[in-house]
Amino acid sequence: MATVSEVGELLIQKQQTITSAESLTAGLFASTLAEVSGISAALKGAFVTYSPEMKEALIGVPHILIQRHGVVSAQVAEAMARGAKYQTKADWAVSFTGVAGPDELEGQPAGTVFIAIIDDHDEVHIAQGHFAGNRQVVRQQSVQQALDELTNLLSKN
Repeated sequence: MATVSEVGELLIQKQQTITSAESLTAGLFASTLAEVSGISAALKGAFVTYSPEMKEALIGVPHILIQRHGVVSAQVAEAMARGAKYQTKADWAVSFTGVAGPDELEGQPAGTVFIAIIDDHDEVHIAQGHFAGNRQVVRQQSVQQALDELTNLLSKN
């Protein structure tokens, strides 16, 4: 399991920046990343877009995309990451959308999560998780999966 320090240090070493667009995690990723000393060199900012309206207004997720695929989808996760990256001009963007629970949403069971990462070459990486546990556990597991994915991707670039 990757640590937040690994991700932060890789970004700082590579002199690259990151942003996030968070729905179910409600800022937990950015808050976790902010624990790294010196992260201000890499963390450009973050968006908490919990409602569909804020996904549209703050980071430009097309309304039609939400209508067609629902907010809990790979398509919306990608649009969220693209919007955050565009707004901040960061090298990397990560987004989270899903169902923390306890109830399902849009026919998706609690624990379903989509994470999109757009790297410094504008390549899109989508991860889907199915996590068990209460709301906080699902949110924490989502952040951990993103840290694992980011460590892997940053190490390759």
